[in-house]
Amino acid sequence: MNDPRYPIGKLEKKGPFTPAERSHMVESIATAPAQLRAATKGLDDRQLDTPYREGGWTVRQVIHHVADSHMNSYVRFRLALTEKEPTIKAYDEKLWAELPDARKAPVDTSLAMLDAMHHRWVILLRSFKPEDFARTMRHPERGPMTLDDSLAIYEWHGRHHAAHITELRKRNGW
Repeated sequence: MNDPRYPIGKLEKKGPFTPAERSHMVESIATAPAQLRAATKGLDDRQLDTPYREGGWTVRQVIHHVADSHMNSYVRFRLALTEKEPTIKAYDEKLWAELPDARKAPVDTSLAMLDAMHHRWVILLRSFKPEDFARTMRHPERGPMTLDDSLAIYEWHGRHHAAHITELRKRNGW
């Protein structure tokens, strides 16, 4: 592994995608909560409070970050489906990761949120018509984004953070 920040590599996917590619990404989003649950299974508080890399977030912060990020994404998908190119709200993920709940709350809280939210999100995604993936939202920093592009980002995002934890476990022999 060359760069511990990107254990599965940097995001490279850009839409539009084929129906088969979308289906694969939706299934990956569907399994993300279970992958994160498996990655943290059996870890004690000391391990959960270990950074996944020098200068990085702790395992606990990573899990809470994924819940925060995917919750925002789910809402953004809904906005893009119900409004004409809505301008979405950005947030400072680094500051969110320093809030007391992200530093101290049990990871099971965010894992349960991910289970429930991903269940609904996947129901929504599986209902999409091909043209729904072309709908756009406007990110204040990135500009217009299609739901195809956002799907690729969040499919990668879940795998990316699960790999942070599994790679840490390998390095530390956990």
